[in-house]
Amino acid sequence: MEITGKIIAVLPANSGVSARTGNPWKSQEFVIETHDQYPRKCCFRVFGEDKINQFNIQSGEELTVSFDIDAHEYNGRWFNNITAWAVNRNVAQMQPGMPPMGGAPMGAPGQMNAATAPFPPAQAAPADQSADDLPF
Repeated sequence: MEITGKIIAVLPANSGVSARTGNPWKSQEFVIETHDQYPRKCCFRVFGEDKINQFNIQSGEELTVSFDIDAHEYNGRWFNNITAWAVNRNVAQMQPGMPPMGGAPMGAPGQMNAATAPFPPAQAAPADQSADDLPF
């Protein structure tokens, strides 16, 4: 799965030693926010010091993150793990006022421009006709 957006939080790294293997481990979590009409936030994890250093994710970056979702049970409750396995920085920078999928610039909320208006602008009535004259 993929999500594209802006990194809004870089959480502190966690580390420890595996009880099963005795090997050290490191993970870090990041929060990304989408640019949808109703923005969504997603907290994902990068596992392994090598991947944390390779991805080098910074707050404020625009990224596309590829991730896997897995769930596990602990004491009768279920928890989701969202683990990133790839990060792409080749995201086109969005300009303010531009819709996510391209197209005409948006005006203020609730305001339509000529490119998005559902009807053409009203034409002025000729001088010899009254504005109240209807064709039917």
